[in-house]
Amino acid sequence: MKRRTLLALPALLPAAVSAQGFGSRPIRVIVPFAAGGAADSATRAVTPGLSQRLRATIVVENRTGAGGSLGGNEVARAAPDGHTLLMDASSHLVNPALLRGLTFDYATAFAPISLAVTFPQVLAVKNDLPARDLREFIALAKRQTLNLGTQGNATAGHLGLVQFARAAGIDVTHIPYRGGADAARDLAAGTLDGCFITMLSAGPIVDSGRARFLAVSAPQRVSLRPDVPTFAELGTPGIELSEWCALFAPVGTPPALVTQLHTALAATLAEAEVQRRLAQLAAVPVGSDPATFARFVSEGRAAMATLVREANIRID
Repeated sequence: MKRRTLLALPALLPAAVSAQGFGSRPIRVIVPFAAGGAADSATRAVTPGLSQRLRATIVVENRTGAGGSLGGNEVARAAPDGHTLLMDASSHLVNPALLRGLTFDYATAFAPISLAVTFPQVLAVKNDLPARDLREFIALAKRQTLNLGTQGNATAGHLGLVQFARAAGIDVTHIPYRGGADAARDLAAGTLDGCFITMLSAGPIVDSGRARFLAVSAPQRVSLRPDVPTFAELGTPGIELSEWCALFAPVGTPPALVTQLHTALAATLAEAEVQRRLAQLAAVPVGSDPATFARFVSEGRAAMATLVREANIRID
């Protein structure tokens, strides 16, 4: 599936803007997930600012399939000239441990540019569940088996749920869906006891009174929902696995272009209007530098491989 959105180059740009290496032709940003999802929405929130700062037209393309690896493959084989980029998600770290027959190596095919935003996961439960807080939820889960939905096998929600269940010493039945919206729909209907999904997916049913937030998997509370405590606050530390959105280039892209792309992205993420739009998505802006992000990717890939193996996670 392919969707293209063209962002026109602004007619007037500040004289101070300089973007050597860009502007001769459009920059393609491949989003390997469906339009309207978290990664796609975050990408479209930042690309206007990138377009202005890089003095280049940007085309956002949705290339879905195979857990994001189809879009990844397209960028992996693109020319390393900064004109084809990948805005990927946490599956970037998990796919190498799950997918067979990949035509590229996630560890060597890409130059990390920046972790753009994170999407903390939340534990939300149906409104009539007899557990008013996390402590009561854990106690209930030790007495009976609870059914918890996520946005799919091996997603950040699934892996976060595994982390939480291990830390809390409980067993739950995992119900994978094709996305967070589908899981939220069944939670609202009462056919699930709870969900481990993004705030963006769970927010509408919580606001309607059909579900409740118990905890958020973030280092600190999220500004959009400051009333939702973190797992650490509630006595279960280490549950900080979030979905995220990050920018990559093909390996071999000149370091100067990687730096330029990071600088433009970080400046865009600092804009008040961009932060407002991201807050509406329950997204936390980051903008880490390439070296820091490269360490995050390397360490995260190893940690996710261990978690996938120990939890015996598979994709059907």
